[in-house]
Amino acid sequence: MSVTRVRPLVCLFGRGAAVRLCRTVSTWSPVGAAFNAKVQRRLELFQQNVGLFGVPELSSVDGFEVVQDRALQETEQLVEEACRCPAGVQTVQIFDKLSDSLCRVADMADFIKVAHPDPSYREAAEKTCINIGTMVERLNTNVELCKSLKDLLDNKEVMSKLDPETRRVAELFMFDFEISGIHLDTKKRKEAVNLNVKLLDLSNQFLMSCHMPNRIEKKALPEHIHQHFTKDGKYIQIGGLHADAPDDLVREVAYKVFLYPNANVMHILEELLACRDKLARLVGYESYAHRALKGTMAKSPEAVMNFLQQITDKLADRTEKDFKMMRDMKTKLNPQNSELMPWDHPYFSGVTRAERFNIEPSLYSPYFSLGACMEGLNGVFTQLYGVSLLAEQPSVGEVWSEDVRKLAVVHETEGLLGYIYCDFFYRQDKPHQDCHFTIRGGRRLDDGQYQLPMVVLMLNLPHPTRASPTLLSPGMMENLFHEMGHAMHSMLGRTRYQHVTGTRCATDFAEVPSILMEYFATDYRVISQFARHYQTGQPLPQSMVARLCESKKVCGAADTQLQVFYSVLDQVYHGKPQNRSTTDIMIDLQKKYYGLPYVTNTAWQLRFSHLIGYGAKYYSYLMSRAVASMVWKQCFYKDPLNRETGEHYRREMLAHGGGKEPMLMVEGMLQKRPSMEDFVKALVSDLDPDFETFIMDSEA
Repeated sequence: MSVTRVRPLVCLFGRGAAVRLCRTVSTWSPVGAAFNAKVQRRLELFQQNVGLFGVPELSSVDGFEVVQDRALQETEQLVEEACRCPAGVQTVQIFDKLSDSLCRVADMADFIKVAHPDPSYREAAEKTCINIGTMVERLNTNVELCKSLKDLLDNKEVMSKLDPETRRVAELFMFDFEISGIHLDTKKRKEAVNLNVKLLDLSNQFLMSCHMPNRIEKKALPEHIHQHFTKDGKYIQIGGLHADAPDDLVREVAYKVFLYPNANVMHILEELLACRDKLARLVGYESYAHRALKGTMAKSPEAVMNFLQQITDKLADRTEKDFKMMRDMKTKLNPQNSELMPWDHPYFSGVTRAERFNIEPSLYSPYFSLGACMEGLNGVFTQLYGVSLLAEQPSVGEVWSEDVRKLAVVHETEGLLGYIYCDFFYRQDKPHQDCHFTIRGGRRLDDGQYQLPMVVLMLNLPHPTRASPTLLSPGMMENLFHEMGHAMHSMLGRTRYQHVTGTRCATDFAEVPSILMEYFATDYRVISQFARHYQTGQPLPQSMVARLCESKKVCGAADTQLQVFYSVLDQVYHGKPQNRSTTDIMIDLQKKYYGLPYVTNTAWQLRFSHLIGYGAKYYSYLMSRAVASMVWKQCFYKDPLNRETGEHYRREMLAHGGGKEPMLMVEGMLQKRPSMEDFVKALVSDLDPDFETFIMDSEA
């Protein structure tokens, strides 16, 4: 269960919704106008509350227990059915129904527990997650249930008659059993269950601690920087790195205070890693990384480390030049304190880009109103796939905040494909991360109909004002395209089974569709179709787009190397136990794979929240970027909005979700199986001023 248009549009505002448009050009399409509008509170008297996501029981907080109990009851019935069922395709269908019954509740609760503004809803959703999680652990160690699946997998005659997707889903379900220790004796199987329960608790504790602020007495800091932080009586609270602050001292203080080691959290992390290692070895793997990488494109920790080492070797000279550029910039701005430190990297790489190419976000944002960007996405999807985004008015009680927008995704011949809920605006107590959540996976139903997928995209954009719609910086626009790539992966997949729907695929493949959208977001042929000034309607000049694209390559080697360092750290933490502290490991790896000095009395790893959802898989961002780069350059670069290429991409890569081995999907798209060297070459070539030679080499 689950941690990526030119045709006319219709905008459905039902039941007399009052919409106040901000001052804007009058030529937006309906979807553009919908997102440049500020929806006012509706009069909701006499209208029935349909419940969150249209689930009637969730019109009140007590409904969580109702939907949870119903799912658990349905699970018991399906388990009995699976155990009685003769080996065949129906075995896999029942297992998928079982998975769907639990996932529809667990995935929805997983989202609500972090996003709902009402604490009582968050608390009820959290309890539901725990109860469903407990049931999943029970199922994964149910010997009789496993036997019904094993009987199918052992029956070569029946297996040979199954379609490839059904065979793969059966094997994936068996993998879930195996990593839970189904093959162990009763005592060890119970130990595996207990370790999984303990890991769930440790993971929640670590995630909560990752974002908790640290505090320091006011008198310990110079008074002139107090204004940059939150005051709490006689203390100053620091809840982040303030990486973009122009004041060197603000960045330094934030880095040292926010990353100051917490002994309790250090213990949680080290216990978490020890439990993961113990569980992996208990169920027969050499390390947790070996277990986590089974079924991925990389396949093994050794291949991942080879990939990361090759990138490091290829980028060594460029990385050093990037750090020199940043060091020179710091010397120019602050001659008395010119040593380049870890808190300087994000700031001075940005300053260097801005100075070299005159990149000032405020010059771009008037051209990137939220409505314009949504119109642009709609245009891309219509031209590539024949898909349109239609804005619909949510029913009463369907959404958790009144500024959430709902999109129907409609294909020109296939009809309605699914729904995207757009939770785009900043809200207090909302996670400050851009995320894609699967709420309901797509699958073929018994009556031949298709269960429509439903997802949420979460961003943290500024609200529109009286004077203007929401205006996006280039980075925000790119993030929007990235997250919409995940959403379309969910929408355009038409897998038979929800267990492999959309983004439920290998982690190092799941980011490919989202990262590929970033290439569309920086191509002038795409941008020119939607980027226009929200007041004058003037298009964004091509020269500004060219400067923006070239600026992204400035300090790109150092930025990539930082991601390599994080990826190596993740691999080593989940490899063979080192019998030394996580901080000592980090100090050594930072020196070898990054280059900027370790700062005494800091523990960045305690803020590395990706260790939970991406344990041993953080490299996935780099590998997915390599694949996306190859797909863009070899397939889309010459004609980015070509319908034939879009259909080929959907057919080969988006349609299968996790129902096909990931490297086979890449091979189908590129017409060859890339090597690790090809991946590295693609990543490095992104930093080159020109990649025409890459294309010619690939075609040769």
